[in-house]
Amino acid sequence: MLCERQNLKSVCLQDKREVSSAIDAILSADSASRKQEIQAWDGEVRQVSKHAFNLQQLQGVPRIPPCGWKCSVCDLRENLWLNMTDGAIFCGRRYFDGSGGNNHALQHYQETGFPLAVKLGTITPDGGDVYSYDEDDMVLDPNLAEHLSHFGIDMMKMQKTDKTMTELEIDMNQRIGEWEVIQESGVQLQPLYGSGYTGIQNLGNSCYLNSTMQVIFSIPAFQRKYVERMEQIYHKSPADPTQDFNTQVAKLGHGLLSGEYSKPALEKDSDIAPEHKGLQDGLAPRMFKALIGKGHPEFSTNRQQDAQEFFLHFINMVERNCRSSSNPNEVFRFLVEEKIKCLVSQKVKYTQRVEYMLQLPVPMEAALNKEELSAYEQCRLQAEREHRPPPELVRARIPFTSCLEAFAAPEQLDEFWSAALQAKSNALKTSRFASFPDYLVIQIKKFTFGLDWVPKKLDVSIDVPDELDLSDFRGGGLQGGEEELPDVAPPLVTPDEPKGSLGFYGLDDDDSYCSPHFSSPTSPVLDESVVTQLIEMGFPAEACRKAVYYTGNSGAEAAMTWVMSHMDDPDFALPMSGASAPLSASTGGDPPSEEHVATIISMGFSQEQAVKALRATNNNLERAVDWIFSHIDDLDAEASMDLSEGRSAAESVSESLPPAGPRVRDGAGRYELFAFISHMGTSTMCGHYVCHIKKEGRWVIYNDQKVCASEKPPKDLGYIYFYQRIQS
Repeated sequence: MLCERQNLKSVCLQDKREVSSAIDAILSADSASRKQEIQAWDGEVRQVSKHAFNLQQLQGVPRIPPCGWKCSVCDLRENLWLNMTDGAIFCGRRYFDGSGGNNHALQHYQETGFPLAVKLGTITPDGGDVYSYDEDDMVLDPNLAEHLSHFGIDMMKMQKTDKTMTELEIDMNQRIGEWEVIQESGVQLQPLYGSGYTGIQNLGNSCYLNSTMQVIFSIPAFQRKYVERMEQIYHKSPADPTQDFNTQVAKLGHGLLSGEYSKPALEKDSDIAPEHKGLQDGLAPRMFKALIGKGHPEFSTNRQQDAQEFFLHFINMVERNCRSSSNPNEVFRFLVEEKIKCLVSQKVKYTQRVEYMLQLPVPMEAALNKEELSAYEQCRLQAEREHRPPPELVRARIPFTSCLEAFAAPEQLDEFWSAALQAKSNALKTSRFASFPDYLVIQIKKFTFGLDWVPKKLDVSIDVPDELDLSDFRGGGLQGGEEELPDVAPPLVTPDEPKGSLGFYGLDDDDSYCSPHFSSPTSPVLDESVVTQLIEMGFPAEACRKAVYYTGNSGAEAAMTWVMSHMDDPDFALPMSGASAPLSASTGGDPPSEEHVATIISMGFSQEQAVKALRATNNNLERAVDWIFSHIDDLDAEASMDLSEGRSAAESVSESLPPAGPRVRDGAGRYELFAFISHMGTSTMCGHYVCHIKKEGRWVIYNDQKVCASEKPPKDLGYIYFYQRIQS
């Protein structure tokens, strides 16, 4: 609250100046909403410049005054950059809309080769915006204070008077491009309040979580599991509910659906723009975010993340905590049928795998506006050479049907081991649906890597349909006239791979040169630390075990190389079997901790399964949980076998058990779009996420704390799409 107006006539001139300075500082300071917006956007990590520790600084340069700067060429007084080699001040680059500067700082670098410049007006005791022309990127300068002192600038006394590059990027994106379209900026949207229309506060780069959880709790199965059963969940929660997944999810779901937190925020900031009207206080899911990110190398940080990766992480956490109760993940779960055809023997092999998301590639060659794209690229390059604003953006228009066809197209396998030939051959792999889920989640694979391995985003427009019929993409299993490949496992060391020490460097076929780590060729022992390291990178546990085995315990780097070169193998994630299957390095040793056993049992597993998992992972609880979920099919099969053996022969025949494995629903392959998540920005490391959800017959945009009726949902610019089955 501001104090009442007071007369300052009796105050001395010095005090008046101090008060006036304080008022100016208050008026120029960023509002709370503006600071939140900057924090949410700035997720990209800047690297330390290679010039930071050996920057050449010329002697005899003038001292730089603390204010009153202007460009040495054109007299511009904004967007000014101080070259930290010679102290020259020039204006920055011209932006695409003609604003900004006149490129004089860039021209100075081209003439002198002096690489580093700092943006005047952004220098504070915490640092400043530093650009490296040589590295062509914003960078960090750990010696910035020392470099500035060369020109008489005391960084500890400097104050921010100009916008940072992050703020300028936000302003620019809010005016044009996908940011404006996706957020529906420039339109006075109708705010919505009540049950199901609750906003979520951005806790600092948490928009990926906010958008995903809004969609999750728009699905009845998750509402029934966590909200309708909230009292039961609370009753069963442990002494410390902050560490109980079900409790925290139920708490979040109740907050979103109750309507108790869906109320207009008190507009304390006088500078709130018209499009920001309608903000709610919303929820602040700090406990949920802390718990679901606990122990994860990415989600435990405040950096921006990929919404697709978070969705799958959440699904995995639900799986872990639903062993002994209903599992809402069943609405997403489906089977993919893979057919591999040996091109030499013409024999085939069919396998199925469980998926929760359909990932569709973006075939850029299928663009409908290739001529426009070519003309745009030529104009863009010419404008760049002539230092002119670039032309209006032209997006590639990709048909959605082309994305589906790219998914279903045969894939060439060059190193397929054919059981019919007992040798490697070429093969074709095709994928089809073996079942259709109640809710189909589709990710458009917009994020890729350039030739320099820098992450980039494909700026495309895809005509995603409101209704989708995938019936033609259902697989049918073995067809008439097809002959199956023999069910024979490949040799652990294929004939064209040298054997011997470490599995690769032997002299000949003499097994006496086996690695000392694999002293018994029939029961090799794996380095579990390397296996765990690979698992933490996100690879399947069985694939990691095979990687360590095939590279002879020769370290993480060699195992990683094996993983990258065998990711497309049809049996990549399948367990090794037989006498040569590797053993864990910790099958013996101390008995498992009773506390750890009890923890795993509380997740719905038996005592025998808990003990087995802990023994396989050297009594490490977190690794044991990962191990037990990666071996869940084997454990279920063992439990079924034990149960069968305890019955009479007649009972075993008359009461056959269902097949082991996760439960999969099936139905018609006709769907209707009900939600999508969109991303704004150049990569998953930065930017912003929002989601649109169809509720009560209308589209609603959820933009953190802002929930409004959508006027023009940008369906063509989405990243993750959620379809629900059309009930016939």
